[in-house]
Amino acid sequence: MATTSSDQRDEAHRELAQALQELHRAAGSPGARRVSALTKERDDLPDSVSHEGVRTALKGLRVPRWETVHSIVAVLAEKCAPPRDHQAEVARFLPLWRAIRDGDAGAMKSARELVLGGWGGEDGQWTAEQVVGVLSNPYNAIEIHPSLATPHETLISEDDWVRVSLRTIEESGAEFFLRALLRSLKGDYVGADEGVPYGYRDPGSEVAEAHAVFQFGCLEILRRLRHEPNLLQDSIRAMRSDETMDREERLEMLEAESDLALMREIMTVTPATWDEVSEEAHHLVFGYLIKEVRPVGRPDLPPCERFQITWRVPEPPAT
Repeated sequence: MATTSSDQRDEAHRELAQALQELHRAAGSPGARRVSALTKERDDLPDSVSHEGVRTALKGLRVPRWETVHSIVAVLAEKCAPPRDHQAEVARFLPLWRAIRDGDAGAMKSARELVLGGWGGEDGQWTAEQVVGVLSNPYNAIEIHPSLATPHETLISEDDWVRVSLRTIEESGAEFFLRALLRSLKGDYVGADEGVPYGYRDPGSEVAEAHAVFQFGCLEILRRLRHEPNLLQDSIRAMRSDETMDREERLEMLEAESDLALMREIMTVTPATWDEVSEEAHHLVFGYLIKEVRPVGRPDLPPCERFQITWRVPEPPAT
């Protein structure tokens, strides 16, 4: 049987009362008169609450005004051991109180609150905003073109995405939905901190990109070595005189150079012997010749358009 509006309000009121009771216990269960006195001692609260108002709010006997809830929560939060941030606690209670009046839609943040406070869920519990963030993220409903995102499986169908989006707009307003959508599209999607459950990059894509960078760099090194026989020696000198080189990178390079067998390989590297030397030698030559490789194009472009190399010795102009 469908839940009635009255049932929803009653359930929301019970949740508010239970949350107030938990906070009250965490604060050491001070008496109603003591809580009332604390609200009267502070001039930064919206209301001073009578001891009867405290008692009825904690017992859930009737729905309190928001100003009453705000004041009680603020003073109880600071009496907890350890003290809780009273602003964070007040923000946590606001959706609980709004849900009594507005149902599920009231439990959602406003568009402005979403912008200022984000998805929430820092305590490990899923929030209503996070659920909307997942379901409203188009990444989860369509296979985005490979030039924009890595291949992935969808979570919901396109029709379900449209239905969920319309429902969110009806209940929380178009601005809230659009703000949530923009957060996802800008990269602040639900799951971003963990790396990917609902993100734009596959966990293996960084490994694949690093491999593509190395392969492209090696091909470019061979191209230059064919025309510039002194390039390796010139690049080693340039690297050693580079004062901007990262300290860790320099230490790694010096450690590699302490391997005499590896250095003998390096000194024999030519385009003709490239396939005969070890992979360690390839990496060291890469570090000698190339200062940086950075992506400048979409993943679907050829490597020469996708990556840009900064050489330790600039390439001479074409003749």
